Amino acid sequence: MTTIVRMWRAVNSDLEGGNRNILNKVVQNNAAKKKNVEVEDELKQEESTSNPVKEDDDTMTFEEFVKKKFSLIRKSLKCCMIDLYIHLPTSLLPLEVVKDMIRALKLLKSLQTLLCSLITVASEGLEHVLNDFEDIESSVGCSSKSSITIKECLDVLRSLSHTFSVPNLTEHYAIQKFCLANACLVFCTASSSAKLHTEGMTPLELLVIDEAAQLKECESAIPLQLSGLRHAILIGDERQLPAIVQSKISTNAEFGRSLFERLVMLGDQKHLLDVQYRMHPSISFFPIKEFYNSQISDAPNVIERGYEKRFLQGNMYGSYSFISIDHGKEEFEGHSPKNMVEAAVVSEIVANLYEEFLVTKKKVSVGVISPYKTQVYAIQEKVKRYSKYSDSGFSVSVRSIDGFQGGEEVVIIISTVRSNEKGSIGFLSILKRANVALTRARYCLWILGNGTTLLKSTSDSVWKKLVLDARERQCFYKAEEDQKLALAITAALVELGKLDILLNNDSLLFREARWKVIFSNDFKESTQRVRNSEICKEVLYVLQKLSSGWRQPQEERDPIVHDGPSSQLLEMSKVSEQLNLVWNIDSLKEDSNCIQILKVWDVVPLSDIPKIAKRVDILFGRYRVDEMNRCKHRGEFCCSKEMVSDSRSCSEPNTVVSLSKDLSSLRISDEPETSTAIYRWYHARVNSSAITPQMKAGTMGKLL
Repeated sequence: MTTIVRMWRAVNSDLEGGNRNILNKVVQNNAAKKKNVEVEDELKQEESTSNPVKEDDDTMTFEEFVKKKFSLIRKSLKCCMIDLYIHLPTSLLPLEVVKDMIRALKLLKSLQTLLCSLITVASEGLEHVLNDFEDIESSVGCSSKSSITIKECLDVLRSLSHTFSVPNLTEHYAIQKFCLANACLVFCTASSSAKLHTEGMTPLELLVIDEAAQLKECESAIPLQLSGLRHAILIGDERQLPAIVQSKISTNAEFGRSLFERLVMLGDQKHLLDVQYRMHPSISFFPIKEFYNSQISDAPNVIERGYEKRFLQGNMYGSYSFISIDHGKEEFEGHSPKNMVEAAVVSEIVANLYEEFLVTKKKVSVGVISPYKTQVYAIQEKVKRYSKYSDSGFSVSVRSIDGFQGGEEVVIIISTVRSNEKGSIGFLSILKRANVALTRARYCLWILGNGTTLLKSTSDSVWKKLVLDARERQCFYKAEEDQKLALAITAALVELGKLDILLNNDSLLFREARWKVIFSNDFKESTQRVRNSEICKEVLYVLQKLSSGWRQPQEERDPIVHDGPSSQLLEMSKVSEQLNLVWNIDSLKEDSNCIQILKVWDVVPLSDIPKIAKRVDILFGRYRVDEMNRCKHRGEFCCSKEMVSDSRSCSEPNTVVSLSKDLSSLRISDEPETSTAIYRWYHARVNSSAITPQMKAGTMGKLL
């Protein structure tokens, strides 16, 4: 309605009084040079008042003034006319008048072009045009092109002023009432339709309610009471979320039920819109099958090859994928759970999308959906720095499922949050909520969740079916298959103090290591007591290097001074200025083979190492000579994971493979220009450690 108010006021000032009078005044000021001087003086005064001109600026000539003023008048009149014939109903503005408005605008444009071509420095062209205007006004025949154009334009403008009168309305309420009374089409919310009960209002015959399944029955009653209604059309989807109702009592009383849903339940006829135009077919496949009994088909536009878009490299980032995060842990704040590991993975994916955007400069809008508000807040905090780039073509929107209903984005990332051994998924199991979440994406839908937890949910759970469907369609991936995501998960677990998850042979750190690592209870207890995350990172960094085959050169090692048998086997690696990692190579019998392993005893200050040595002496004192030899054996390589009982098998040479630096890519960074694999500290740490030929190493796993 504000647009209408502005439009009417502009018409009042420009059409009736302003623009046409100015045009007449300008063209009639050619009688004498004195008038030219007066106009120039007036222009100078206006210019000096609004925009003070520097002394060295050129003064505008009369010809330039005419061109500029005419252009401003034409643009203002064009704006008003377009607003009028777009927004006013045909009952007030007949179609013939609209045609005359369009014709007048074309003539004014032609006249402006003609003026620009005729006006010369000596102003003979302008005087010629003005003389033609005088001839027209005095009814003297003139057949020049300019006179014909001027005459036709003036005739149309005069005709408009007679056939279309501007109401003398200036008050906001009066204009609003006038427009509503003459409108044929009215667009409004259900609640604001109450304002249509206005005296003099033309009766409306047809009511169309969009998103009707989200409108409570009591709210539907507001527009349905409008006088004159003969037909009502409700457009909605009862398979998606209904209106939000906070009160549990009201919910149980079905206060949130819509009129649309009631009519469906009563068996009233409904028509299914059976073509979807939003989702790539790989995205729409599961929801169409699960929620709509395969009754909906894909439109031609989404089937085209050009609708398949790639925003990141790798099969994991195709049009549709389920990315399982098995190491996530849900934690509750009140009744709302959050999963910070999933939040870290979301942040990493968004960072990678932004890096790709910087390279390609292709616009991308990312939507992140989670069913829980606490998770929404956690993710918003991690990706808030990207909000400043929305104007440049990269936008990120993080909302709950309820908040995303009716919306869509180019890329959608769903964080399901739930990660527990029982398979409990809470209200995530609600079909309508799942339907909304799974149908918001246009080109890419990436679902993050704990596949094991979702598979343990009830047999009829839509999320269990989704995971099984993803596996069947080969769209199921482990997050750690992507190196950056693996690093982000590791970083999140360190920040959360969940080192116990990382300190096992199946963890992200050691799953592909060359050496099997065994941790003592003392070591696990010590790491749990460490509150400094930087020290925890350093411990993991040293463990990662050792398990991958790295050994410090003999001349750089700090020997453990001790008289017992442990002095032959026990070693230490510096973690920080105060702490040292105490470990040794041990042997372990598996089936018929003996394998060398890394035994990690503790991370302690230098002063506590003798205590550990004394305890270890007792253990090593029980070893036979051949067992001690297996522990002490070194070949041309120092990362043999398996060796048979015959020690001769250990003497076979092996090629030296350089140490992978993947763990060192972890870094702390707040800038979105870099990957949020988050730990720059590791990057600086590994660069300060030169890898020499003496650092014999095996290959690290593909993960870290």
